[in-house]
Amino acid sequence: MQPIEQQAMSPALIQKIDNAGIIAVLIIDEVKHAVPVAKALLEGGVDAIELTLRTPAAIDAAKAIKKDVPEMTLGFGTVLTVDQVKAVVDVDADFAVSPGCNPRVLKEAKKLGLSFAPGIMTPTDIEMALEEGCRILKYFPAETSGGMNHLMNMVAPYQYLGLKFIPLGGCNLANASTYLQSDLITAIGGSWVAKRPLIQAGNWETITKNAREIRTLIDQIRTNKK
Repeated sequence: MQPIEQQAMSPALIQKIDNAGIIAVLIIDEVKHAVPVAKALLEGGVDAIELTLRTPAAIDAAKAIKKDVPEMTLGFGTVLTVDQVKAVVDVDADFAVSPGCNPRVLKEAKKLGLSFAPGIMTPTDIEMALEEGCRILKYFPAETSGGMNHLMNMVAPYQYLGLKFIPLGGCNLANASTYLQSDLITAIGGSWVAKRPLIQAGNWETITKNAREIRTLIDQIRTNKK
């Protein structure tokens, strides 16, 4: 395989995600909740989010966060179509991810300069992503696919390329360390930090507590790895 000419995610963003160690996955139903949940996460030490395109409020919620909480690294998830890629770019999102590996979506993201991490679960997925310059990949669904054991075996032929992964799907505080201890993982993703019912109820205190717990765990693991 020839060297990949173009990286589908900017080096600065790669560093931000690696520093974050955790991407909180959010489903926001009302725009009024966007800024408070972002601030609650920041207070707990989580400064990267994936705002899923599963609700009509998602785009306006992102605009509110970009305006009032600019220090938050803001990405979109569940990006399934070319039109959604364009909408995400219009909001000036920092990055986007998808559950699968759609070549049309990848090409559009590349054309518009949107940092993108497609979802992979098989070697074929990985090779499709590599064709568009992707080196940061979303491993989804992580737990039901076989967790780290499956990922390590699947990635072995490609490891010399320096691929990094963001596991999502079944990740939580109890199993986070299994992923974070691996050099294959740049950050984990999860909705448990700010679950939809917590956001709907405005339970910012619990969200901050959850964020602080995972931040502490990440810092401990990284200190021990040095």
